[in-house]
Amino acid sequence: MTTLAVLQPGYLPWAGYFDQMMRADVFVHYDDVQFDKNGWRNRNRLKGPQGPVWLTVPVRHDGLVRRIDEIRIDNSQPWPRRHVATLNQLLARTAYGDAYLPELSALLLQGWNRLVDLDLAVIDLIAGWLGITTPTPRASALGIGGDRNDRLLALCRHFGANRYLSGAAARDYLDVPRFAAAGIAVEFQDFVHPVHPQRFGPFVSHLAAIDLIANAWPPGWRLADHPFATLGQP
Repeated sequence: MTTLAVLQPGYLPWAGYFDQMMRADVFVHYDDVQFDKNGWRNRNRLKGPQGPVWLTVPVRHDGLVRRIDEIRIDNSQPWPRRHVATLNQLLARTAYGDAYLPELSALLLQGWNRLVDLDLAVIDLIAGWLGITTPTPRASALGIGGDRNDRLLALCRHFGANRYLSGAAARDYLDVPRFAAAGIAVEFQDFVHPVHPQRFGPFVSHLAAIDLIANAWPPGWRLADHPFATLGQP
């Protein structure tokens, strides 16, 4: 079967994002849908001594409803230096932080204007660390429209997919019978986040994937050979 996944790009996504990318034959970055102001497009969390620490990329607001690929970064704020400093403060003393943080820090400091370009560059970097080679086209480059379910079905047809791999949250809106009628099986991701070593007390789940990578992912490992959910298992 050919499996398609479609997800909005995010900033420093969590491990489940990359699990879904690895399991798909084609992974579409859904970059031309509406930007959700309080979502994960421009922020994520790390673990600090007092609990989760937010890393937020400031964006410019003009009062209009914008697509993700139209959002501009507010570079009047020194967010890159702050993010690099926080990453190093919280992850430099982890098992593998020194292997990953210099490259990530250099990327963040390059000088970005559009949020989508920053997000996809970070995602590509992390996917490379995990050995993921799944093709990742951008929805904005495909010219495929329609409402939510129609568009997802059209994307499946475009790539010849007969299985659609969806995040669990889509159970609320995905019209599974319509996919079945089109000959497309729907599989909902049921991601089990591994418990892995962390600094600063008891384990906290669903952080940015760089937390898992710095703490528990030796350089050179491939996600296809070492699925996240098996970390820490006998």
